[in-house]
Amino acid sequence: MACFLVPATEAIVTKVVSKSMEKKENGTANSEVVAKHNSIAKRLNTLTKFLWGGSALLAFEHVWHGEVAPFFPFLTAAENPATLSEMLHEMSTVGVSMAVLITAVWGIMTFVDVKIKKRVTQEVSVSSDIKERE
Repeated sequence: MACFLVPATEAIVTKVVSKSMEKKENGTANSEVVAKHNSIAKRLNTLTKFLWGGSALLAFEHVWHGEVAPFFPFLTAAENPATLSEMLHEMSTVGVSMAVLITAVWGIMTFVDVKIKKRVTQEVSVSSDIKERE
């Protein structure tokens, strides 16, 4: 009914945090700190895109099934109190679990990306040390 609103809300929050990280990096003089913040801001933008994509697909599915209307109150479940409590229950169970799953997948992808980049950096530094010795 309205489970797509939970990931959409998280997407808004992550976008705001990402923008504040970008503003902080612009005011920082240290290049290492800027690179680190830039990396975090870019990763948060990726999470925002994941969340918006999932929300858009779910919103389309709800429109397809007639659960979202083009007139106020827009959500058909918000028309009477009995279905309103059902909608809030769906948001608190399905919506939250979807947002957590999307964030967990993004977290795993970010962790793997950091490990791969760290390994590549170490291999490059080791190979450059070997070339210097020769």
